[in-house]
Order: sequence, then C-alpha cells, then structure tokens
Amino acid sequence: MKKRILLLAAAFIFGIILQGQDLKQIDENQILPDTAGITNNFYDNEPINKLLLVALSIDGEIANPGTVDFSKLPVHSVIVKETKLQADGSNKFTGAYRYDGYSLFDILNLVKLQKKNATEFTPIIDLYIEVSNDKGEKVVFSWGEIYYPNNLHNIIIASAVMRIVPSKTKDLWPLPETSKIIVSGDLLTERNISNPSKITIKSADASFNVQKGLSPMYAESFKLLAEDGKEQIIKEVPKQLNKITYNTIFYGRGRGIHSTTPFTGYELKQVLAPYYKHSTENIQRGLFVIAGLDGYRVVLTYAELFNRNDQAEFLLLSDKTDKDGGCFRVFPAADFFSDRAVKSVSAILFTKQ
Repeated sequence: MKKRILLLAAAFIFGIILQGQDLKQIDENQILPDTAGITNNFYDNEPINKLLLVALSIDGEIANPGTVDFSKLPVHSVIVKETKLQADGSNKFTGAYRYDGYSLFDILNLVKLQKKNATEFTPIIDLYIEVSNDKGEKVVFSWGEIYYPNNLHNIIIASAVMRIVPSKTKDLWPLPETSKIIVSGDLLTERNISNPSKITIKSADASFNVQKGLSPMYAESFKLLAEDGKEQIIKEVPKQLNKITYNTIFYGRGRGIHSTTPFTGYELKQVLAPYYKHSTENIQRGLFVIAGLDGYRVVLTYAELFNRNDQAEFLLLSDKTDKDGGCFRVFPAADFFSDRAVKSVSAILFTKQ
C-alpha cells in the first residue's frame, strides 16, 4: 500500500511538472520525456534531441523563390523504422525514431507555381521536386506524393529526434546530430538524407500530344522505357501475376465523386519490376512519367511504386473490352484524389534525376 501511495505521489508530482511545461529542457539539446509512463503514448518516453537546421532555399518553376522561414511553420511528428539497402541486396535496420519537424506540405504551401510547360499541359500532376544538400546528395518526390495522399504531412524536415526504445532490450539506437529529410512512408529510408539545403521544383521533361475529350479512346498496348534505355511494348500482363481488388471512393479534385465501384487489377510494380533494378540510386532519384493516349500524364517516383510501407499500391487494370479508357488503366490507391489515375495508358517513361 505504501509503495502504491509513493507511486501515485510521484505520478502526481510528475504530472504537475509536465502541465504547461511539456517542452522543459533537460539541457540545451534535450526535452523532458515522459519517463513515468503517465500517458499511453509509446512515442514520448525518451529525451527529444534537437537537430541543427541549415538554411533551406526554394527555387525552380515558381514565381517566388526564396528561403524557408521555419519560425512560421507548424511542427509535425512522424515515426520511422530506419533501414538501409545493402550492396548485396539485403536490408540493415539502423533504428526506430520519432522525428519532429516541418512538412514539405507546409514548406511548399505558399509557392506560386510557374510551370514551364503550362501552355501544353496545365495540371500540376506532372510536377516533382528535388531535395539536395551541400554534399551533392539528391532525392526526388512527386508533387502528388506531397499533396495527394490520404495521409498528409508524412515528409518532413526534421529539427528534433527521439529514440523509440524497446521496453525489454533497451536498445539505444545511434542519434543523428543534424537535420534530415524524413519520409515516413518509405520502407527503406534511403531518401532520408542529412542537412537538406535546397528544394527545386520542376515539371516532367516529357512532351505528349494533348487531345482533351478524346472519345472513344483505346490503346491496345503501351511503350515502356526500361532502365537500360531499351523500349519494350507491353501488350499483356504476365500470367503468373495475381489480381487484387481495392474497395474505393473514387473522388476527383475537380469533379468530385466519380464512383464507389471497386477496382481490380495487378500491382503496377510487379508488371514493371523486370525492367528496373531495386537500388539506392533508383529509390533516391528514379522517376516515372505515365501518359495516356490523350496526352494526360502523371509523375510517380520509383520509391512511390517500389518502396512503400503502407501496402497501398498503384494498380494496373487491364480490360480489352473497354473501348473508352482501356486497354490499360492506372489506379492510385494511396491517393485521396483520383487525379493520378490514367486511362488508356500509352507510355511509361523512366529517368534518374
């Protein structure tokens, strides 16, 4: 009984300390953790360590280039199991962390886009961004990856980090000391580069003949540009692949609700896998442009297709009887909006930025 009273007293005192002082510092680099386990939150039990931010500039196809003012941005938290791809193809786990920082969604929210290809193609779904540092490292993200997913604010510039320590093993993973870009949706965290200092906004360097309202519309095959530079013509989905079905609410940014009909197809990554290596370089800098017969095109990163940890896949639908949108369609299961769905796929191009 005495022990219980002491524990309750300790919890009460600790609660008073926490109230209104959640950010009380242990020293100049750490923030007070919930070591007493007062809350049910697994992600606040260790000290939060500050990370040094460097100046971050934004330029590219925008009318208002400049430097990011982090003081005006809200702070978001993401949780990550950091894992690297090894030279032999195996994976190496390096630690589990909570990162706090500023999302690319917020950082890019007030940029005024000025697409170089706006005359040919107005939609913003062929935009992508490059994030680089002073060491020459660079990673890419599609605009859709930032602004279209069901779960927003999953890519941040981290200004603080906390270990997520296993309760039994007490493993203390090594802590970074400088800022990083953190992509919580990635399986292998190769895009988590340190000290990001520059963001460059670009539109895909690919031109197609735009024919708005084309109907009927049917492409019996699509051209695929493989990693080795060779063109492949895809007429059939490999017979060994299995179909999967997603129950969906298909909703567009412009026209709103399209349907609530399920989509059944094949994982696009399985169709494309034979033509591209699973490498650090591709995860960091690989970019796909998928175009329909009418010139509609979208940008996806290699990481979006091949390096997800949420199992929300892009599907390739095949229907030779569909004479107004077939034979192949792409469906973006991870997106809130339907805008990155492509009808009558006629080309899938690949580049490394």
